[in-house]
Amino acid sequence: MDSVETIIGVVLFVIVTVSVTGFTGKFGWSAPVALVVIGAIASFIPAVPTVEVEPDVILYAVLPPLLFAAAIHTSLIDIRARLDSILLLSVGLVVFTVFTVGLTTWLVVPGITLAAGLAFGAVVAPTDTVAVNAVVGRLRLPRRLLTVLEGESLLNDAVALVALNASILAITSVVTPAMIGVDLLLAVGVGLAVGIGVGFLFAFIRSRLRAPVLDTSLSLITPYVTFIPAQLLHGSGVLAVVVAGLFLAYRSPTIQSASARIAESINWRTIGFLLENAVFLIIGLSLADIVEAASEDFPDLWTTVMIIAAVLGAVFLARAVWVTLSFVAYTYGPGFLRDRRWGWRNSVAVGVAGVRGVVTLVAVLLLPPETPHRAFLQLLAVIVIIGSLLAGLLLPTVIRKLRLPPPNAAQERTQRQLLMAEAQAAGLKLLDDLDLSGIDQRVVRQLRDNASFLADVGDLDAESDEPQLMAYAHLRKTMIRGERDAVIAARQEGRFEEYAVQDVLSAIDAEEIALKTSAGGTIKGEVPRKPGMPPTFAVRGDAEAEGHPAGDPAGARSE
Repeated sequence: MDSVETIIGVVLFVIVTVSVTGFTGKFGWSAPVALVVIGAIASFIPAVPTVEVEPDVILYAVLPPLLFAAAIHTSLIDIRARLDSILLLSVGLVVFTVFTVGLTTWLVVPGITLAAGLAFGAVVAPTDTVAVNAVVGRLRLPRRLLTVLEGESLLNDAVALVALNASILAITSVVTPAMIGVDLLLAVGVGLAVGIGVGFLFAFIRSRLRAPVLDTSLSLITPYVTFIPAQLLHGSGVLAVVVAGLFLAYRSPTIQSASARIAESINWRTIGFLLENAVFLIIGLSLADIVEAASEDFPDLWTTVMIIAAVLGAVFLARAVWVTLSFVAYTYGPGFLRDRRWGWRNSVAVGVAGVRGVVTLVAVLLLPPETPHRAFLQLLAVIVIIGSLLAGLLLPTVIRKLRLPPPNAAQERTQRQLLMAEAQAAGLKLLDDLDLSGIDQRVVRQLRDNASFLADVGDLDAESDEPQLMAYAHLRKTMIRGERDAVIAARQEGRFEEYAVQDVLSAIDAEEIALKTSAGGTIKGEVPRKPGMPPTFAVRGDAEAEGHPAGDPAGARSE
C-alpha cells in the first residue's frame, strides 16, 4: 500500500468511525459492537483491502495514547479511595482468570501445552478500559462502582502482560516461580518509577510553559516518552503511562493554565474517541484473515463449537466466581473489610462488566510463532472479545433489574454549591485585601455580586469604559486565583467528593476563558494592591496574556 492509499485508508477509517458512532448513538446501540460487525462483514468482501495488524504498531503507537487518554480523565483521589477493591480485581482476578482459563484451554484444545494455555489465559484476563467505558459510559452507575470498573481496567493490563511474558518464556524455555516473581516486581517497580519520574518532570516543565499550544504539544508526546523507556527497562509501560496520566491530571490545576486544561481535555477526548473506535473496526476487519489462518488448526465443527463454549464459559465463570468470593470476604471477613463491603447488587454489576478489547488483541498477537495452535488461539481471543462485548450489552438491562441507585443529584448539587461558596468566599477575601481606591464602584459592586460586569456595559462606548473593563478583568482574575486555590485546598483536605472538585474547577476555568475573551485577550497594567502586598499578577502584552502572571514562579498557576 503506497502513501496515497494509506492516507485514503486513514480518512475512510475516520469517516466510518464517526458515522457509525453517531448513527448508533441516536438509537442507543453499542458503537463498539457495530464497528466490529461492520468490520467483520467487510473483511469477507474481496474488494476490501486486507488489514494486517502489526502487534508492535498497536502496542507502541495505539495503546499508550489510549491509556493516557483514559488516565487523565480518571480521578487519582477516587482510585486511591477504592484501591482495595481495584487491586482485588486488577491483580487477584487477573491471576485467577489466567489459571482458570489457562487450565480450561489446556484441557479442551487438542495438542496444546500447559504453557500455551496459560499464555492464552493471560491474553483474555484483562478487561479493557476503552471497551468498559464504551459500555458503561452511558449508564448512570453509582460512582463507587464506576470508579472500581475504570480503575480495574486501567491497572489490570500490567499484571496480565507480566503473566503473558512468563507464559511465553515457558513456551520456549524453562521458567520458575522465582523468575515470575522477579519479573513481576521488576515490571511494577520500573513502571511505577518511570511513571512517577516522567510525571514530576513533565509537571515541572509544563508549569513553566506560557502558551497552551506548547503545553498541549508536550502532552501529546507524554504517553510515548513514558511507555517506551519503561518497556526498554523491562518494566510495565502500561503501568507507567497510567501512573503518569493520573499524576498529571491530579496536578493540572496547579501546573496548567485554564486554556491549556480545556485544550488538553478536548484534544485527548478526540484522540481517544478515534483510536478506541478504530481498534474495534480493526478487530472486525482482521477477522477474515484470522479465520483463514486458523482454518488449518480447526478440529471438526462440533469440537470447535464445544471449545469456544468452554473457553467463553471459563472467562465469564472465572469473573463471576471471583466477584462472589470477594463479596463473601467483604461481607463476612475481618472488620476492616466489612467496613468497605460491596452491596450484592454492585457485585452482580461488576460481574457482568468484564468487557475485553484492545489489550487482548495486542496480547494475542504477541504469542510467538512456536506457540502450538497459535492461529486457532488468535481466533479464540477475537471470539472472546466479541462475546464479552455482546455480554456487555446486557449491562443496561442488568442495571435496571438491579435498581442500582444513580448518583444522588440533590446531594451532588449541594456538594458543588458548598464548594463554590467556599471558593467565592476566598475570592472575596482576596478582593478585600486589594487597594480599591480609584476603582469605579460599579466594578467593585459587580464583582461582589458575582455578576457579569462586562455584559452590562457592553452597549457603552468601549474606548471610554476601557479603564473600567480592564480593572474588572484584573480584579476578577485575582479573585479567580483565590477561588482556585481554595478549591485545591479543600481537595487536599478531603472535604468534598472529587466530582464536585472537578466540576467547580471546570466552572472556574470556563469563566476565566470567557473573561479573557471578553477583555480582548490582552490585559495590560497591574492590579492595584495595598502597600506591602506581593504582586498578584502583571500581564505585559499579548504573549503573556496567553500565559502566566509575572512573579508567579510556577508560571501557569494563576492563569
